[in-house]
Amino acid sequence: MAMWWLLHLLVLSPLSLCTNPGITVRLTQKGLEYGRQIGIAVLQQKLKSVHIPDISGKESVSPVGSVEYSLSGMQVVSLGLPQSSLVLTPGSGLSLSIGNAYISIDGNWRVKYLKFIKDHGSFDLSVSELSISAVMAVSSDETGRPTVSCTSCSASVGSAKIKFHGGASWLYNLFSSFIDKALRKALQDKLCPLVTDAIAGINPHLKTLNVLAKVDQYAEIEYSMVSSPVITKDYIDLNLKGEFYNIGKHQEPPFPAPGFSMPAQANSMLYFGVSQFTPNSAGFVYSTTGVLSINVTDNMIPKTSPLRLSTKTFGAFIPEIAKRYPGLQMELLVKSTKQPFVTFQTNNMTLQAVGSITAYAIQPNSTLTPLFVLGLDASVSGNVYVSGVKVAGSLSLNR
Repeated sequence: MAMWWLLHLLVLSPLSLCTNPGITVRLTQKGLEYGRQIGIAVLQQKLKSVHIPDISGKESVSPVGSVEYSLSGMQVVSLGLPQSSLVLTPGSGLSLSIGNAYISIDGNWRVKYLKFIKDHGSFDLSVSELSISAVMAVSSDETGRPTVSCTSCSASVGSAKIKFHGGASWLYNLFSSFIDKALRKALQDKLCPLVTDAIAGINPHLKTLNVLAKVDQYAEIEYSMVSSPVITKDYIDLNLKGEFYNIGKHQEPPFPAPGFSMPAQANSMLYFGVSQFTPNSAGFVYSTTGVLSINVTDNMIPKTSPLRLSTKTFGAFIPEIAKRYPGLQMELLVKSTKQPFVTFQTNNMTLQAVGSITAYAIQPNSTLTPLFVLGLDASVSGNVYVSGVKVAGSLSLNR
């Protein structure tokens, strides 16, 4: 049941279990329905490839007496899974149920009776009212990598009817009911190990998952989980670390991740919640690397603008600049002098930024002469909302 898009969310479990998340992803029962469709298609292919062991036995059939029989070379030729469900099991994991499934199998038969008479041919086997129930749990191994396992499984076969062809098949059809029980037991014994192996077969792929993603040349984000999934009957909450780090140097920021909770909603397929810790950890990374700065030159200003980055323009506001450095181009260095900080509140987001603007006159020999320094202390508030299929928002400058 390789529901990869789902498992990427479900099973990224970390070593640390006491940190508040930076991001919470909520997958609802509606979202699981999409995963069920993918998983059932994969399981159906697995069941078609199931190996059914040979069956042999001895039965007394009137009037010929004791008959030794064997069934071999059985292959699945058709299979249907008309009813299935994938639901959340609070505190456990995912429960998969399949009902009223059917399988058609072809194979070969061979018999011996009256001690010396032998015969052989082919047969058709129809299995109906097949059901499978399994629970899949999610955990982590000693390295913090994800693992999945089948914690319980049960299977039953309602009936298995066989019809012989070739040889004295009219005779062997008389005792077909005797091997019905043997066939059902063989199938039931095979189905759960198949499901368990299919789930366990996902683990080698999960061990290759990376819990770090490169953002740019300066930062990467860790998205492993900080706690086990919180599972209710309506949704599963996945608490991701959501922390930015300097590439190659995992330095923790000087502030903890605050706790936050998601509203009790489950009408959509997927929900995302972001704590202020995630953007603030990004601000810490970029602030410590010194990349929160930009050099603004005149060629970055639209040519249609009447205001130019020159001593002539700024001389209208500070006449001394135009007197000392007439006719020179200017350059502005805008940089953060303190880590920007974001605060999330109900229906409101506030960004506090502290920085400076240093103005330079560009001399004919390209050297820079400092002119003045302006301190910046800005606070911007805004809110983000979804309008139709678009994400929208508004901003306002705080006084």
